[in-house]
Amino acid sequence: MTPADALGGLWREVGGDPAALGRVRLTGEDPVLPSTLRVGTAAGATLTAVALAADELRRQRTGRGQDIALDLSAAAAGFRSERYLRVDGRPPSDVWSAVSGFYRTADEGWIQLHCNFPHHRDGVLRLLGCEGTRDAVATAVARWKGGALEDALAAAGMCAGLVRPREEWRRHPHGAAVARLPLVEITRIGDAPPEAAGPGDRPLAGVRVLDLTRVIAGPVCGRALAEHGADVMLVTAPHLPSIEALVIDTGRGKLAAHLDLRQPADAERLRALLRRADVFVQSYRPGALAGRGWSVEEVARLRPGIVYVTLSAYGHAGPWRERRGFDSLVQSVSGIVDAETRAAGAARPRHLPAAALDHASGQLMALGALTALARRAREGGSWLVRVALARTGRWVEDLGPVDGIGLPDPAPDDVADLLEESDSAFGRLRVVRPVVRMSETPPRLDRPAAPLGTHAPVWPA
Repeated sequence: MTPADALGGLWREVGGDPAALGRVRLTGEDPVLPSTLRVGTAAGATLTAVALAADELRRQRTGRGQDIALDLSAAAAGFRSERYLRVDGRPPSDVWSAVSGFYRTADEGWIQLHCNFPHHRDGVLRLLGCEGTRDAVATAVARWKGGALEDALAAAGMCAGLVRPREEWRRHPHGAAVARLPLVEITRIGDAPPEAAGPGDRPLAGVRVLDLTRVIAGPVCGRALAEHGADVMLVTAPHLPSIEALVIDTGRGKLAAHLDLRQPADAERLRALLRRADVFVQSYRPGALAGRGWSVEEVARLRPGIVYVTLSAYGHAGPWRERRGFDSLVQSVSGIVDAETRAAGAARPRHLPAAALDHASGQLMALGALTALARRAREGGSWLVRVALARTGRWVEDLGPVDGIGLPDPAPDDVADLLEESDSAFGRLRVVRPVVRMSETPPRLDRPAAPLGTHAPVWPA
């Protein structure tokens, strides 16, 4: 599938005006990364779809459209932004826990353990009954059959995934359930009067976004909206674990506030923020926020006209709908890792050369949010947007295979023209700048990355 075809399919998915596609120029072709999948096409299509949807909001107000351009090699760099981050000239510390990774099972399969948050690592070690070293974990995992261990860890609320062939996943009851989901689900969930996006020339000037997400996919959504002028407030709590390198990379352009929703006073502060917000983005495990009074229905009651954007690992339907998961785990269970490993002739499993499911899902969340804002402006209503990593992975696979496994992996020097430097509270940062080119409102991130909890939970005037 060509990049233009992929973009056109996405644009039809969200009901976009076909004539708007004439303003977009996508150049380059896959392969641009060492992979069997069209990662560059996925990047180019999702990034330009978001830019086009943002420009459509602006066009509603101003009557003016603009030209949008992107090359696939730049798009792929945007999908690997965390890999190119440098702080005071040095790479940040590794985001992976020492015991995260692939292990052999008793039935000669592979299982991936995801232990990057301390409570996930401790829970895995508790179930395995071993010390926190790779050798001890390998010995413990080797006593288990893969499917039994995967299910036991899921039942304990931990994060793991068995490496499966693609055909096995597509026959799996949950793989079949995922295939039936929309790629981006946009549903009207309540009544409210029409409400235009804020004033100003930038597409999202005046739009306020509450970002209750962590790691990559959800934060990428907030960063994408900030690139087009939204005021984005990242809300987390001091007791929640985080990964600093990802906070730095995806926190650019955002305010960063602390609120502990277990505390009534902080919950009320979030409600005050919500009443003046346009978009509410969350990526906690299914049911977690609803249990604290932040269900879709309650948020829409508190703020009629809200666009509620939610991300899950495996979707809201099917037997795995409540399982925790991350990009790399979805790659493992769905056959992507198996295909990459076989194509490379590798002795150990290998992931895609980008967190492509995370980045694509983050952009799809932003696309859904922008589409819902446009519908709110035309017809009113409160809106729900749902995206799932597993469904995004199926879409990336369905773009078709490509023979790119032997390509060199682009190093920072190879993308130097896409990097920019700035000062922050973390130090001097070298980062991937916004890669989409727009003729009248170039995307930019005005706020430097800030440590979590830096800002008061108050919208700027």
